[in-house]
Amino acid sequence: MENIAIVTGGDSSEHDISLKSANNIKAILDDSKYKGFLVLIKENNLYVVINKKKIEIDKSDFSFIYQKRKKYFNKVFMALHGPPAENGVLQKYLDKLNIEYSACNSEVSEVTFNKYECNKKLKKLGFLCSKSILINNKNINTENIIEKIPLPFFVKPNTCGSSFGVSKVKFKKQLKKALDTAFNHSNEVIIEKALSGIEIGSGVFFDGKKIIALPLTEIKTKNDFFDFAAKYNGESEEYTPARINNEITQSIKNTSIEVYKKMKLKGICRIDYILENHKPYIIEINTIPGFTNESIIPQQIQAANLDFKEIINLCLANTKN
Repeated sequence: MENIAIVTGGDSSEHDISLKSANNIKAILDDSKYKGFLVLIKENNLYVVINKKKIEIDKSDFSFIYQKRKKYFNKVFMALHGPPAENGVLQKYLDKLNIEYSACNSEVSEVTFNKYECNKKLKKLGFLCSKSILINNKNINTENIIEKIPLPFFVKPNTCGSSFGVSKVKFKKQLKKALDTAFNHSNEVIIEKALSGIEIGSGVFFDGKKIIALPLTEIKTKNDFFDFAAKYNGESEEYTPARINNEITQSIKNTSIEVYKKMKLKGICRIDYILENHKPYIIEINTIPGFTNESIIPQQIQAANLDFKEIINLCLANTKN
């Protein structure tokens, strides 16, 4: 039986969501093959949580002492949203110790976590993305922004997830507050042209033989966009499979498979789109998507009549870095 570190926590705004995801993964882990341990990252320290007690992990070899015995982890399942997992920092540490993990490597994660760089790469590969600019100066002249990207547009932290710090700006007077909010979450901000259309989430993973695209989810919210409240507080309606025709559905699935392949993704990922004028524009690649009860990926797995436990088994069977 292999010991699996289900890594969670972190110091970002997504800490609590990460804990929910990790607990769900631990609950469904195949206990005939694996023994799961919650591993909490907090302020650059690592702890394994056993019976609600935190035991410090020796970072030199990713081990811990329990009942006077030294224990090691065989593999890592990534359930930490945001840094240091989604930005690739943790992967560099695990690579040095030759420990396999379920998510993208550090090089890929660095790109996908940086919204602006990810969009640039996707466009270079031939995929559709919304027009965007990068801002790293809080005191920038707002007129210059509006000249480059016409209203309405989104103001987003360049490196943050779960829609924290994101604002939709419809009027010039809203821009200053939106910039301040975004800069509270990241030292760089991306300004992205607002697309008008249906929002679609597309889960995708590798089953050991081929890349599989799960049923699509259509996201409808009463809010201006799919923000944190819509994602986790029930302020949205999600339809899985999405209420779009078969031709467009297959086109988006094929695009997701191509993105997964060309971006060298790994594990379970979610690619989000806005379908504008029947064309799918990629708005985000989420390399460690949520696994909470409210999250999209579990809905898609259920709609595909697949066993969530078996999907986790496949992810852990395909962890070679």
